[in-house]
Parts: sequence; structure tokens; C-alpha cells
Amino acid sequence: MPSSNKVAIVTGSATGAGAAIALALADKGYNVVINYTKSLKEAEETEAACAAKGVETLLFQGDVSKDEDCRAMAKAAADKWGRLDVLVNNAGRTKFVAHSDLDGLSADDFHDIYAVNTIGPFQMSRAVAPYMKETGKGSIVMISSVAGTNGIGSSIAYVASKGALNSMTKALARTMGPEIRVNSICPGFIETRWLLQGYGEDKYEAYKKRLVRDVPLRAVCQPEDIADAVLCFTEGGNMITGEIVIVDGGMHLGA
Repeated sequence: MPSSNKVAIVTGSATGAGAAIALALADKGYNVVINYTKSLKEAEETEAACAAKGVETLLFQGDVSKDEDCRAMAKAAADKWGRLDVLVNNAGRTKFVAHSDLDGLSADDFHDIYAVNTIGPFQMSRAVAPYMKETGKGSIVMISSVAGTNGIGSSIAYVASKGALNSMTKALARTMGPEIRVNSICPGFIETRWLLQGYGEDKYEAYKKRLVRDVPLRAVCQPEDIADAVLCFTEGGNMITGEIVIVDGGMHLGA
């Protein structure tokens, strides 16, 4: 008998925006798959926080760049609960390289970043599709980036991977209907340890200070802001598919 609760998979949900998304879905009564690759301790903490909201959880170690892991994750959720309703493709990878440093990126860097940021969401979407169609209704949300719309970000390889993800969102939306809706959220600067570690504290704080001064909403995104945007697509938006939504406080508008 399928679970009476809806079921969501959130890739890369041990920390940051992924953890906030998992918690927001749990708060709405979703049973949640917490996915991680290396951050077991943080994933267990996120799982416990979700379970404290009265839902069931599944902790799944898996690398979305590996198709066998994607298929196993989807199957584990469907086997446990008998349904699949939501997939949030949040797992991401980058390399912090100034755009002017053309020699700072290798072909292997592009392959590694694309494997997680672009191929991974495709593989996960393909893996969940049969179960969502059996459930009768599904929502897939890509966590992309303004990097893919404005050509800015941690590296040119990252920019390219997110631009490809946005295009793929539209292609999958055409292909996976009518049962499955596919949309993309493009955050700007999110206040997380991922950016702090990548940029280094001095550059991170300077960039954040400049954004807070210049962007129309005078703030940078928190992980919970991205979770709120995900809920717009999972809890409503029944006639919205193939949409690319920017969530950045107005950063994309320029100073």
C-alpha cells in the first residue's frame, strides 16, 4: 500500500540549501530521502531534524554522476513508500577559478562539473520518471544558478553547466508531461559554507557586503529562501512547467 504521505528526494541534502529544502518538505508532511556523498554526520543531523517533524526518512549515500546510484536511489524510495512525488536536483559541484584565468580550467574540470551539475540531474530525472508516472503526478525542481542566466559565477565551467541545466529543464518539461512538471530555480549568492570555503573568508565577506549594498532587496539569499521557492513548485503551480525562476534579491538586474 503506497504511503499516504507524499515522497520527495532531495539530492545533496546534507547541508546548505539542500538541507533547508528537505526540512521545508518535511514540514509540509513529505517523507524525505536525504542524499549525501561524503557528509554523513551532517546528513544524519538533517535526517533527524526531518524525522522530528513527524515524517519518515531514508538516508541514501549516492553520487548523482553515477547512473547506477541514481536508479538505486529512486528504487529505494519507491520500494519503501510505494510512490514518488517530488525530486529536487540540488547536488552541485564547482571549481573556483577567475573567469580571466583561461588556463585555470582543464577538460577534466569541465567533465567533473558537468557530471554532477548537468548529467546528474538528467540521470535522476530519468530514474524517477517511471515511479512518478505510476503515482500519476510529479514535480521535478532543478537547483540551477544565475550563473546559467547571466554568465557570472565561480568559474566558466560552472556557468556553462548551469546554462545547460536551464536548457535541459525546458527540454524535459516538453518530454515528461503531462504527468510530470519540470522547473528550475536560479539562486544568486547564498549564505552557505560552500561559498565561504570556495572564495575564502575575506573575498566572501567583501562580495557579500557589496551585494547587500547594491542589490534592490539589500540582502543575500539564505538557504530557506531557496526552500521557499521550491515549495512554490511542489505545493502549487499546477500549470507551471519549463519555467526558469531567478531568486537572488534582484542581483541579476545589475547595480
